[in-house]
Amino acid sequence: MNMQMFGRISDAFGPSGFEEDVIRTIAGYCKGYKVENDAMNNLYVRMPDVDECRPVVQLDAHTDECGFMVQTIHDNGVLGILMLGGFVLSNIPAHTVVIRTRKGDLVKGIITSKPVHFMNAKERASQELEIEGIYVDIGATSRSEAEEVFGVSIGDPMMPDVSFSYDEQHGICLGKAFDNRAGCACIVDTMEQLYEEREKLPVQVVGAFAAQEEVGMRGAAVTAQIVKPDLAIVFEGSPSDDFYFSASQTQGRMKGGVQIRRMDKSYISNPAFIEYAMELADKYGIPYQEAVRRGGSTNAGRISLTGKAVPVLVLGVPSRYVHTHYNFCSRKDLEAASALAAQVIRNLDEERLRHIRRQDVLEGWI
Repeated sequence: MNMQMFGRISDAFGPSGFEEDVIRTIAGYCKGYKVENDAMNNLYVRMPDVDECRPVVQLDAHTDECGFMVQTIHDNGVLGILMLGGFVLSNIPAHTVVIRTRKGDLVKGIITSKPVHFMNAKERASQELEIEGIYVDIGATSRSEAEEVFGVSIGDPMMPDVSFSYDEQHGICLGKAFDNRAGCACIVDTMEQLYEEREKLPVQVVGAFAAQEEVGMRGAAVTAQIVKPDLAIVFEGSPSDDFYFSASQTQGRMKGGVQIRRMDKSYISNPAFIEYAMELADKYGIPYQEAVRRGGSTNAGRISLTGKAVPVLVLGVPSRYVHTHYNFCSRKDLEAASALAAQVIRNLDEERLRHIRRQDVLEGWI
């Protein structure tokens, strides 16, 4: 995988509802494809010169990241905020953010945290936080300065202020928004692996980069209607669990390979699709791990309910500390995810498609 490509996608500005920079960055790596976006800023990438009568496989990843929006500007110049996506409140204070103004300028800010010097005994002992009591300081001293000098307005979006880096010696990526810029990079990488053989593939491959997943899987509700897939592969920057469970219990270990998800709160997987993916992973030596998630969700929850139902394979890239400012993931896991997706697509045939789509379930019974 091209680490520069992943890094640029990771760095792009893109809280939920403000994904323009992300899709422009991705489109820059898809010059040989048919590329378009819709009114929600979902991005569609199609291969040229393919038979449009073939079954369709949709590759999905969401472009948005957890971020914030300016909710109010106080008299002293600090900004009240609300969350775009699910942060744990204790992870928010004392970090930096970047605010994009209506003019397109980028303004840096610090999420406030009350110094211990000004806390009373009760405040020092308490761990309770409310988003209404967390602010962003941009260095202004009044509301008029925040608005007129810094150019900040109510409704301006903001993202974590983090820059991507790649440790080649250890194969480790550090950056922000790996949930789900890791998945976006995997779509680009998968399509690049298949590009030269596109005319011989048994299916059409459509990359669908969905907006606004972190606020309710909204983009995927649209992309699935447009693409009308027969099958879908959803890539996710899945939360790594290797620091929270024993080695025998982990199901999303960083450097453990691609995570094949059997269930979460949004979707019960298609067993035939998973068996097929695992068969190919074993055949081609692609490392993988299986997961049954008690919580969490992906765009599979929306895509699977499209039309007469769509079998979905969810492939995760284990990423540490998702929904916080800073993430780690492994190049090995990124490449395992895209390699498995490419092999799944290459090896499809009519019989396998019928089996995954359960079109053979009643054969011999009626």
